[in-house]
Amino acid sequence: MAAAGPGAAGTARVSSGRELGCVPEVAAALGAVARQGFDFLCAPLFHPRHRREFRLLPAKERPGPQTRSDLLLAGRDWNTLIVGKVSPWIRPDSPLEAVRRNSEAELDFAAYLGVPAVLLSLRGPHCPNLARGLCAHLQGAPHGAAVWVRVPLLAPEDGREDVIANEELVNEGDGRQEERTWHWWHNFRTLCDYNKRVGLALEVGPDLPSAEAIDRWLGEPLRAAILPTSIFLTNKKGFPVLSRPHQRLLGRLLKLEVQVVLWGAPHHEPKPLSAYLQYLEHVGQNRPPPSAYELFARGYEDYLQCPLQPLMDNLESQTYEVFEKDPIKYSQYQQAIYKCLLDRVPEEEKETNVQVVLVLGAGRGPLVNAALRAARMAQRRIRVYAVEKNPNAVVTLQSWQYEEWGSQVSVVPRDMREWRPPEAADLLVSELLGSFGDNELAPECLDGAQPCLKEGGVSIPCSYTSFLAPLSSSKLYNEVRGCRERDRHPEAQFETPYVVRLHNFHQLAAPQPCFTFRHPKPDPSEDNSRYRVLSFPVGVTTALHGFAGYFETTLYADVTLSIRPETHSPGMFSWFPIFFPLKQPMAVQAGQRVVLSFWRRAAPQKVWYEWAVTEPRCSALHNPAGRSYTIGL
Repeated sequence: MAAAGPGAAGTARVSSGRELGCVPEVAAALGAVARQGFDFLCAPLFHPRHRREFRLLPAKERPGPQTRSDLLLAGRDWNTLIVGKVSPWIRPDSPLEAVRRNSEAELDFAAYLGVPAVLLSLRGPHCPNLARGLCAHLQGAPHGAAVWVRVPLLAPEDGREDVIANEELVNEGDGRQEERTWHWWHNFRTLCDYNKRVGLALEVGPDLPSAEAIDRWLGEPLRAAILPTSIFLTNKKGFPVLSRPHQRLLGRLLKLEVQVVLWGAPHHEPKPLSAYLQYLEHVGQNRPPPSAYELFARGYEDYLQCPLQPLMDNLESQTYEVFEKDPIKYSQYQQAIYKCLLDRVPEEEKETNVQVVLVLGAGRGPLVNAALRAARMAQRRIRVYAVEKNPNAVVTLQSWQYEEWGSQVSVVPRDMREWRPPEAADLLVSELLGSFGDNELAPECLDGAQPCLKEGGVSIPCSYTSFLAPLSSSKLYNEVRGCRERDRHPEAQFETPYVVRLHNFHQLAAPQPCFTFRHPKPDPSEDNSRYRVLSFPVGVTTALHGFAGYFETTLYADVTLSIRPETHSPGMFSWFPIFFPLKQPMAVQAGQRVVLSFWRRAAPQKVWYEWAVTEPRCSALHNPAGRSYTIGL
């Protein structure tokens, strides 16, 4: 049996467990599920009779242990192969003190055993004592121990508690069944203060909620998908299969590396239980192959990175190398330069008209090479100035010039804002865009270089627009919260944008355009400060954790690049999105609007962003006066 254990899902195969309602002999049950092909066993911590014996005489006074001994398994097996199920009948929030105290014993015993995860069920919207006991348990549990909170995707229709919970939601203005269990989960994880060790075990039933509701769950910290055998259909050969909607849901869950827990008696006799596992493996292996972007981003999912500041910091060779591997970006630049040269130089002037091209921020030379290839393809003549302030990258450029380019290219080791060429340029070419378009200070750099351009000259890119979209992601909220540094403002980590490969998230609404910059600038005296108010309609009740930022750019004519999801340039991976977090998660009801005020502030020595939500409630103003994050000029 592979010691996969909870949390070890990361390989191509599906990590799976078997949940049993009663386990008379734990070692025998563990061996049986191993022979069936499961990676771990989900077993009750206490015998079902404990409920009766704790409450009623004479059973209450029967001597003997409350549950089985930990000596029945080796410590390593408890630590890697057992998920401990908390009894379904415990009621930590009961008004009866005796019932409450009985419920607290099981979590303590789980910590004693050292199981890697404990599975407990939510049955209503308000469980403060369960949350308190759980947080106390996690304080004393081994560091790697986790809690899987079992929540049904849709609430069952029967049960007194469900009726009461539904009535409460009706009073809140949203009585849809698919909202109920999400409220249970949201209230509980809020009581637990978004504890990173509290994950979600989503129980999938025969009925599925709307597509929007499913999207919302995918922004939560999913650890397991619990599949009852009763939801499987039977194919023509008698094997268990899932309906197409359930297949799609499972495929999306597996993309988040959840582990699958199968429970219930087999419904496809005489097919063995392993037939269910074979089908799950089939679903896992038949997902669409990863795109070039996904392959490049593997390992960077939801990993926060500080945005580059190439104007203030000199980039390293490896950073240049990563960007130069992009198969799309430089071919698009080449196409843009090619079209520009054809438009600017008529056929009859192709031997006499030499276009002066300034490559601003030349790095290690990929744009220079793109310009030279474009000129050969267009059969036009160009003279290139490669301007680069990084003295280390200049060494590479001079090597190119000495070995390949010759006199057609002049290497200029200067800051583009301070240098003036010996002749005016026909064409400025630059790759100064960041994940939010202007966040690497392309406007300031290109404004400084604009005097180098002839009247009627062209800039590539000629325009770029940033976009913002509201986002829900417990994972990102916790990642940001963990970035606190001792010598900074106590909330500085929430006032800093991060470049991140978005993975475990739910986007609440389509991105909307924020700031647009054009080059050459129509009015050179115009300030680069900006202010926008954006309003996003939200279709599903959820929690707002921040905003995702994207950009689109027009290089020249109809040649574009984009990282906005709706128009993303296929195969391009030079940019991940940017994330602007909120200090406090904000609950948003279906039908409400999220209204964001967003500023770009520009001063002589620095640029920074400020942001605040004004609807449905006001947040604090983030990063006022650039106190936590600025981009140096």
